[in-house]
Amino acid sequence: MQLLSLQFAAAGYGCGPKSSKLKGYFKDVSGMVQRNHFRVTKHGFVKKPRLWVSAASASSLDLVPPPIDNDLQVIMKDMGAQFSSGGIVETFGNDEASLKAVEDSVAVVDISHFGRIRVIGDDRIHFMHNQSTADFQSLSEGQGCDTVFLTPTARTIDLANAWVMKNAITLLVSPTTHESIVTMLNKYIFFADKVEVHDITSKTCFFSIMGPGSDQVMKLLNLEEVVGKPYGTHLHYAVEGNPVTVGVGSVLSETGFSLLLSPTIAGLIWKSIIEFGAIPMGACAWERLRVLQGRPAAGKELTNEFNVLEAGLWKTISLTKGQETIAKLITYDGVKQHLWGIQLDSPAPVGSNITVNGTKVGKITSCAPGSNGIKHAGLGYVKRQVGFPGKEIKIGDIKGVLVDVPFVSHSLPVTMQMAGK
Repeated sequence: MQLLSLQFAAAGYGCGPKSSKLKGYFKDVSGMVQRNHFRVTKHGFVKKPRLWVSAASASSLDLVPPPIDNDLQVIMKDMGAQFSSGGIVETFGNDEASLKAVEDSVAVVDISHFGRIRVIGDDRIHFMHNQSTADFQSLSEGQGCDTVFLTPTARTIDLANAWVMKNAITLLVSPTTHESIVTMLNKYIFFADKVEVHDITSKTCFFSIMGPGSDQVMKLLNLEEVVGKPYGTHLHYAVEGNPVTVGVGSVLSETGFSLLLSPTIAGLIWKSIIEFGAIPMGACAWERLRVLQGRPAAGKELTNEFNVLEAGLWKTISLTKGQETIAKLITYDGVKQHLWGIQLDSPAPVGSNITVNGTKVGKITSCAPGSNGIKHAGLGYVKRQVGFPGKEIKIGDIKGVLVDVPFVSHSLPVTMQMAGK
């Protein structure tokens, strides 16, 4: 039986030398069990880290096809994955179990169909500071944030997760927007700007780990250094010479972890996470969880009909960076409706009117099967003067009730008020 060795080496961080060993069991695609030995070492600064840590163009990345026994799709298919025509894992046939795992253990989902954008160049911080809602100038290397791309009238385009790296800013955006956002950003690069924008979606993979057992999985992988760090914190590693960035936050929550990694070792990392106890989740269950959590999605809750404050994304904005359009929304009371979670007795057609006593007060934007006793869950915009938790509504003949959802804020969070952000 062949012994496989994985090397996790920290890149770009000036920490003292540290090493430890970890042993795990992995099942290969033929059903044989082989023992894998992990050796995790901590090095000082790496002069030429690859991909997003490097200032080189994203197009210069040269990836070697992975060995067939570590091919991610083959591994997932062996685990029961059912793929869409576009290659997205829709389900592992365990949607209820994976949703339950988010509540009481740990689940992992491949959201590599989401877009990844890499912004490089000396002016990248100033550029992103001006092109989205977050205060990028207040962030240091190794930190991250959520940020929103807006139209000139503060209407929403997409919500992005951003990591500020040594020589780049890496963005995770929606599957439907990455091409248009790259085009939009390139349009705003002027002749003297030292900025380049690259779509690295096809060159990378992206996993999210969720649930109370997430910390334990990180520790078993000997990635415990990231555990307990603030949301958006990320560290860089190498596995068999291939880059992996591990960040705090799971896209749907500020808890859990996300991994940006090379497709070359994606299958190997996926097997490791599963063998350390994570339940695999497909896109259908993830969409249900998104609705339950209340994270707005591009083309659904995030469109040119709604502004960033109506979408409940107060945490993504800065009050001190001089965003005139957002300042006007606050000053002149530009919030006419709020995004709410909706608990429903039956599934409701997306786009249908929400009514109270026969009067239209809003519309539903997302609907999915519920979980944990909730029959069906939805998201929808409701006029501000009407909406409050527990408010009974109807969508056609379907009864529902408005509920708070974790991702949405209807006013400036107290922590932001105190910080003056």
